[in-house]
Amino acid sequence: MGELLVGVDVGTGSARAGVFSPGGALLGRAELPIDMRRRSPREAEHDSEQIWRAVGGAVRGALAAADARGSDVVGIGFDATCSLVLRGRDGEPLPVTPDGDARWDTMVWLDHRAMAEAEECTATGDAVLNSLGGVMSPEMQVPKLMWLKRRLPGSWEKMGAAVDLVDFLTFRATGSTARSQSSLACKWLWNGDGQGGWPGAFLRQVGLGDLVERAGLPPAPVPPGSDLGPLAPAAAEALGLTTATRVAAGAIDAHAGLLGVLGAGAAAPVKTLCLIAGTSNSVLALAPDPRPGKGIWGPYGGAVLPGLWLLEAGQSATGALLDHVVRFHAAGGEPTAERHKAVATRIARLRAAEGESFASDLHVLPDFHGNRSPLAEPAALGVISGLALETDFDSLCRLYWRTALAVALGTRQNLEALAQLGFPTDRLLLGGGHTRNPVLLELYADVTGATLVVPNAPDAMLLGSAMLAGTAAGRHDSLVEAVAALDQGGVERHPSVPRSRYDRDYRILLEMQRQRRVLATMT
Repeated sequence: MGELLVGVDVGTGSARAGVFSPGGALLGRAELPIDMRRRSPREAEHDSEQIWRAVGGAVRGALAAADARGSDVVGIGFDATCSLVLRGRDGEPLPVTPDGDARWDTMVWLDHRAMAEAEECTATGDAVLNSLGGVMSPEMQVPKLMWLKRRLPGSWEKMGAAVDLVDFLTFRATGSTARSQSSLACKWLWNGDGQGGWPGAFLRQVGLGDLVERAGLPPAPVPPGSDLGPLAPAAAEALGLTTATRVAAGAIDAHAGLLGVLGAGAAAPVKTLCLIAGTSNSVLALAPDPRPGKGIWGPYGGAVLPGLWLLEAGQSATGALLDHVVRFHAAGGEPTAERHKAVATRIARLRAAEGESFASDLHVLPDFHGNRSPLAEPAALGVISGLALETDFDSLCRLYWRTALAVALGTRQNLEALAQLGFPTDRLLLGGGHTRNPVLLELYADVTGATLVVPNAPDAMLLGSAMLAGTAAGRHDSLVEAVAALDQGGVERHPSVPRSRYDRDYRILLEMQRQRRVLATMT
């Protein structure tokens, strides 16, 4: 049963692992929760040691589910959210929280505590903003590190490394301090397009002239899928593998998802957009040339595949927003998979009875955690218009339906922004947890008018990480070849109604955005 590959995906709420055959078939999967502390709506923290333990448990669980031995695994790949891990000079965890609890050593990607610092970066007008759609987001690492240096100088002075979560995982696996181009190009401002390296003048301007040294940043990153060496003995023991297993340079979770759904299309990736949809949404595009656009992250050279530029449009809260609706509604509760399923089932019955008038008087502006793109307004807030005094389960279903519609309308807006940069929007590869939500599946196709391609692989991120693993293990000559070789194909889902069915709702979304701007300027 040799030649197996392991993919690891660390999301916002769990660590997942999958064991794959050499051809990309998922043989076994396991998932364990990870902790997140929310001290305020803008703050979110992880415990990196607990994440590593969860990864170990998930890998061992996946091996058991596949009835495989650790000695059968030739390569392992990691992907993770863009969370920031802080370590001291001796490798000890350092607190990212004012209460000094070193257990919480990681700022979660969705942490927005550095809003003021992000605005300060934007106000510089520096050329680094050209790869950020013109606006620095508090989800990037530089404003978070500015906040850290100013608010927690003790942690800053003790810091020996500040690391993207995926690079922390590969460090724990191998001891290698190499950083992935996926993370450094997209979240750390490293520029490899010929101008080269770190933006020293900008970093000095925002008070981070010592960042490269303090954070332990290398002169240059390594491409995703690069061989970082074998598993270290302690890591092999923790993961249930052996020191013969090769470790790949990792990728941001959405980037791994892109690889997982791209498949054979990696030979001509410019023709199709990819939507990785889960806690948040990312619409990813690859181009042979840089195509900067207002409010769009990128272009990032070589961040996913060599010789190609990555652009990303996105929404900071999508699945998280639906969870929030379920959690705060009087008829809701904990947003489990079962509860989401019950809501979806009831929505189908209500729509069958009421037709197009179902919940048509409810309108949602979905920017409850800012607007990532195309407006690039991280401080934006959400709106619900049309509420009555209802608190029963059906009222929850109506609000859920209209919130899901708002998420799909936001995706439509992002597709239109990417269309302005020359990307076709009639076909959309879909990966992530939303592939299991029938409400969103219908709306993504019908609202955007695009043909969805839903992957046969049950977990695109895990498959993408397995593709990285196969490259590092030398089973394929390049990442492009690995992506094509492990491709599991997909099923097309065509729109069931004309896109014009939702034109009025789209105009209302745009009007609500306009009205929000008016209200913000009123005195």
